[in-house]
Amino acid sequence: MSADGLTALLVIAKEPRPGHVKTRLTPPFTPAQAAALAEAALADTLETVLRCPARRRVLFLDGAPGRWLPPGIEVVPQTSGGLDERLAAAFAAVADGPALLVGMDTPQVTSKLLAPVLDPGAWRECDAWFGPAEDGGFWALGLAEPDPALLRDIPMSTAYTAAAQRHRLTRAGLRVRDLPLLRDVDTAPDAAEVAATAPGSRFATLLTRQPHWPGLLSRRFVVGLTPAQPR
Repeated sequence: MSADGLTALLVIAKEPRPGHVKTRLTPPFTPAQAAALAEAALADTLETVLRCPARRRVLFLDGAPGRWLPPGIEVVPQTSGGLDERLAAAFAAVADGPALLVGMDTPQVTSKLLAPVLDPGAWRECDAWFGPAEDGGFWALGLAEPDPALLRDIPMSTAYTAAAQRHRLTRAGLRVRDLPLLRDVDTAPDAAEVAATAPGSRFATLLTRQPHWPGLLSRRFVVGLTPAQPR
């Protein structure tokens, strides 16, 4: 075990460049605006990762690093293939100990949300941690013994991806603990809802400056944005 922590923290992400990320945000946002929101979400996620105890902090990136990459994060290029293969390869790269993988679609993630997986006793009588998403996918997956076979051939980006992945874990005999249900940022309404849960984040701050912001939310919802809690 390292001095920092037992578990490796992994982030899988795309380089936030126009036309490459968050294409479902257009419209109402332009490709450049969507990319800027993706960059803010990724920066928020990496900031949270840096706040957490971990033996390694690794970004598996499709594309090139940019100004949004803080010091202290290793960068490994994503492999080719479908998302299941790329997730499997990420776990294979850190197979020497427990690992927790999160994506760039949930900028509302905080160190408090991740704390149960990073606690010294997180892997006692537990083989996997699972964080489902509202759209049927999952935002987090932790494995005590990373095994790429647990992810290969799982249908990704469907309404039943999370169910299929969790079934794969339990069918393999793993003891699974669940993390809270979160909402991914895929569409403009998603972005508005997520911003409300992380109002002090880079993502929320940038979103509220966009010309389309007033049309996304009611006045009551906008007024509900309050200073964020520590991430």
